[in-house]
Amino acid sequence: MKIEIKLADNTNGFIIKNMYPLYLHDISGIHGILPNEYGIFEEEPIRTLAEQYDIQQVWFENPNVLYPYLIMVDNIPAGFCLVGSGKYVEKGVDYFVYETFLLSPFRGKSVAYHAMIEIFERHHGKWSLFTHLAENNIRAKTFWYKTIGCYTENQYTTEEKIIDEMIKLVFRFNN
Repeated sequence: MKIEIKLADNTNGFIIKNMYPLYLHDISGIHGILPNEYGIFEEEPIRTLAEQYDIQQVWFENPNVLYPYLIMVDNIPAGFCLVGSGKYVEKGVDYFVYETFLLSPFRGKSVAYHAMIEIFERHHGKWSLFTHLAENNIRAKTFWYKTIGCYTENQYTTEEKIIDEMIKLVFRFNN
């Protein structure tokens, strides 16, 4: 199995946009979010997936600050990871993992682990990311503890913090 990380741009960013509704559906069960009146998982009054595409365009218009990565397995899109920096991260942080998603057929095969290690290696500095602390999010919490723990040799911190009115588990580390 060949795992490859590609920085997406306007020529292939549509692949991330295609997977994004699946990601929102996936996390809706964790966050307890329902679709809007048009069947779209968005807070704004978005009526179509085409409109949702436009929301994601910012990721492909800010190179060197926003890093939309495609995760490929044997040349097939398997997921994505959205990493921000600069004005898109809080003070004291160099890089922030906004979203990470892997399609179901690729889960449980260490694809996300290897992808994240490669992404971390591409950007050195102070990292932060968070995940939902809910009991029904055990898989994501376990993934981040394992991945960050292995990558940093357990040299990281965590804290529970209320973000967007939900309790989150925040990870911080330097590389």
